[in-house]
Amino acid sequence: MDFLNTFKISGSAMRAQSRRLDTVSSNLANIETTSTPEGGPYKKKSVYFQSTPLSFKDQLDGNLRRATQGVEVKKIIEDQTPPRKVYNPSHPDADGEGYVAMPNVNHMEEMVDMMSATRSYQANATVVKSAKRMALKALELGR
Repeated sequence: MDFLNTFKISGSAMRAQSRRLDTVSSNLANIETTSTPEGGPYKKKSVYFQSTPLSFKDQLDGNLRRATQGVEVKKIIEDQTPPRKVYNPSHPDADGEGYVAMPNVNHMEEMVDMMSATRSYQANATVVKSAKRMALKALELGR
């Protein structure tokens, strides 16, 4: 059993979930942002993952046969759904009819996504701890 591959795979998943959590936090922080430097309201961002093989060196070492892969953030894209229209004629960004274009961020969806990212991160942290414990036990057996 190769413990280093376990650490690499779980580490890549933890980095990816951390990036996902950062993106969700950004979405929640900007849920009321009606004006951005690009113009218009904030647009929800979503993270897309992609499996990634280990490095070329690891493949040369024979790990390719085991099809060991990690995960990485492939891209972060902006959601192109139209903004919500909210009637608030006193708002500085209101149009001529009194409607304000609000971000296309759904608070409940973001909270669910945040919980999912957190649980995935915790699961991979548990894998790292378990692999570390097993490696230490294997070293104790060698005494």
